[in-house]
Amino acid sequence: MTNRPLKPVLTREQLADFFVEAFPGQDRSFHDFVEIKPGFMRLRHSAKSAMLRPGGIVSGPTQMAFADRAAYAVILAHIGLVPMAVTSNLNMSFLRGVRAEDFYADAWLIKLGRRLATVDVKLWQDDESVVLAQSTVTYAIPDQQAETKKGACNRRPFSPV
Repeated sequence: MTNRPLKPVLTREQLADFFVEAFPGQDRSFHDFVEIKPGFMRLRHSAKSAMLRPGGIVSGPTQMAFADRAAYAVILAHIGLVPMAVTSNLNMSFLRGVRAEDFYADAWLIKLGRRLATVDVKLWQDDESVVLAQSTVTYAIPDQQAETKKGACNRRPFSPV
């Protein structure tokens, strides 16, 4: 359940443009937003050799970063570009090994409030019913009204290139 209507306000392309600008060094292929719908987002990640740990499986830090990115993306898709929304908590359970192949993150908004958003993220490959890792991620959202009163709103205008 959320406190806001669950309607995406950004497209996949707008999110990809923002992520490429906000995270220099990552090309557009790193931000593969497969699907956006109310309260939900699916991302795809290609496993690269630098992401692997001994045994040829995707490392835990890579999985955590992917879950965090999925949570950030689904939140921004629903509230607009608020770059200073930040992770305040991330809990991760690694259930099965992630093979060195494409894998997915399904991110569901659990709660979307004025100051906090909580997201459930499940990682999977091949069969979405076989969960490889599960994460609950909470983001702190800056108080836009207070920032606007100060004259330094974090919600900056964004225009795709």
